[in-house]
Amino acid sequence: MHELALCQSVVETLRRQAAVHHFARVTNVRLEVGALSCVAPDAIAFCFEAATRGTLAEGARLELLRLPGEAWCLECDASVAVAERHDPCPRCGGYRLRITQGDEMRIKDLDVE
Repeated sequence: MHELALCQSVVETLRRQAAVHHFARVTNVRLEVGALSCVAPDAIAFCFEAATRGTLAEGARLELLRLPGEAWCLECDASVAVAERHDPCPRCGGYRLRITQGDEMRIKDLDVE
């Protein structure tokens, strides 16, 4: 389950940012999770609670913001929405797509004390 490692990385990022920006507690974390990221939202929510125990983010609320998948089609030279990583272009049916959004997971913002 790579979601636990991802959540541990988020907690480490929070710890480093707390040292830089001098906050003691994180009360809310908003994560952007792309539809093509291979990250299961339910697993992230479960793992986040486990990964934050005993840390400055223990008890923090987690908000997951889903980003749609988008790609640039090299065949029809257009930006298109994609639901799955290996789907064909919905405009021309071609498979030469370059993912431009939706494969990321990042911290959007935090509420801290």
